[in-house]
Formats: sequence, structure tokens, C-alpha cells
Amino acid sequence: MELEVRHLRALCAIADTGSLHKAARQLGMSQPSLTTQLRRIEKEVGGQLFARERTGCRPTPLGRVALSRARPLVSEMRALISETKAAAARAAEGQQLRIGSTASRAIPGWLRRLRVHLPGTEPSLQMDVSANALLRMVADGQLDIAFVHEVEGSPLRLPEELRTRVLMQREPQFVFLAADHPAAAQPVVHLSDLADDRWMVDPTVDGEWDGLLRVLRAAGINPRVLHGDYLTASSLVATGEVVTVCQPTSRARPDMAVRPLHGDPLGVRLLVAARTEQELDAVYGELEAAYWEAARQAPAYGEWLLRTGRAGDAPAPAA
Repeated sequence: MELEVRHLRALCAIADTGSLHKAARQLGMSQPSLTTQLRRIEKEVGGQLFARERTGCRPTPLGRVALSRARPLVSEMRALISETKAAAARAAEGQQLRIGSTASRAIPGWLRRLRVHLPGTEPSLQMDVSANALLRMVADGQLDIAFVHEVEGSPLRLPEELRTRVLMQREPQFVFLAADHPAAAQPVVHLSDLADDRWMVDPTVDGEWDGLLRVLRAAGINPRVLHGDYLTASSLVATGEVVTVCQPTSRARPDMAVRPLHGDPLGVRLLVAARTEQELDAVYGELEAAYWEAARQAPAYGEWLLRTGRAGDAPAPAA
């Protein structure tokens, strides 16, 4: 006999009620049937799990070990069933799919695809610079899905109850600089070419400042830094006041260039998180397609993918 969740549920019920009779009633079965099931379980594990006393059933030392493993599994299965039913009800009733995300050019295409893929479900969107805050909101049930990035060397605080899927194990980070910057004349920029520039970084983005600082100091650069959001950074980059890190899917403008950094010293991992695998299954394919659509529309990224042999990572565009 192989142990199943129903067997673990029976062990927990016996321990919680302290009685085979009460546990059987709670489980909706007869006491003889539960007694027989317990004997089979004990035979399978190779020892007595409960001491039968006049006052009821008490876990043995072996029983306490089994219960310490059984309780989390039973709780997880209960949560899985509850959350899956809730997700199915949202889809059936046309409820919102609550998405949280850090900044990404894949978002417009993702939302567009989800409306087609999940008819009757209207995606809602909450943007936040803090990936950790978004993950916590998913764990707390305030969001259904979070699409976030994890800066290399700065691990996110991932709640244990979440399930994750990796969209990109390592996405290189590029640099935004003024179109007339001397380094912009080259297809790839060395950090040494930017040693005299001011860098602008948003310190509220989890891990961003620490990651950039590590990379610059490893290159022997003690950077001059301005702190601010990336909307402000774009304005200052265009006038040559600063340079800043950007996602490879970013698009150049007449007054701004996007360039990869030599050696790809700074990278992020792209993750999508939810409470169940079923919720991930429902959105992941559309996110992957949207990401690669954005990648194809970014010339600097396309060239990098070809040069590094990574172009084959992208799925074929839909017909």
C-alpha cells in the first residue's frame, strides 16, 4: 500500500480529536473502517503511530515524526484545492485577473494576449518598483500573478507558498546614453568608456543600486550618482547629463541610444509567480510570447541575441 493524502488526513484527524470515534465521524467514515486504515498505515511505515489508551489516542514518538510531515502536506493540498476552485470560479464568472508587475515592455502585449486567451476575464494591472512587495501581495491573496525581475546578486524574498516559473534565467542589462555620446558610436560599450559619466539609478527598485554599484566597483569605477526615477532619467540621458541602466527591450530615440555593455556584467532573472501551478499555466505562454515580441522590436537586443547565439531561445512568432 502506498500512502496517499487521504491517509495523511486521517492521521491528522486522529491526532486533532484524540479519538478514533471522533476522527471517523469527522472524516465521514465508520470507526472500524478508520481502525483498519490506521493498521494498514502503521504496517506501511513499520511502527505504531498512536498509543491506544482509555482516555483516547496519543501519538507515539514515531507518530509525532509522521505528523510533522503530514500536516504541511495536508494543509498544502487543502490550499491547492481551494485556490484552484477560486481560479476556476474567476474564469467562469468573468472576474478580474489581478496582475502585478515591475516595469517591462512585454506588458502591453501580455495583456492583449490574455484578453484573447481568457475570454470573459479582464486583467487588472498594478505596477510597483518593488518586486518583493508584489510577491508578498500574491502570497497574501491581494494579487493573482506577479511578473518581476531579480537583480543578480540580490536575491528576492520569495514566500514559500508561491510557485514560480523562470521566463529568462539571465537577461543582460543594457545602457541608455545620449545619442551624441562618444561611446554611442560603438555597437558595444565598455564600462571604462563611461567612467567619467554620472549614473542615475532608482534606489527604490529592489537590488538595482547594489547590483550596479558592485559592477562599477569591480570595473574600478567610483561612480558619481544621481538618484531618481527612470522617467526623470530619460530626460537627463537625452541631454547628456547622465547615463543609466536599461532593459534590453528598451527602444532607442533620436536623442538617446541603447547599447549592450561589454561582457554583459549586469543581469537580471525574470520570474512569474502565483499561488498555484494552474494559475501559472494560464498566463505563462502569453507572457513568453509577449516578451519575445518586445525583444524582436528592439534592434539592439536583436543584434545581441544573434551575436551571442541566443536568438534560438525565442519561440517562433505566431502565424
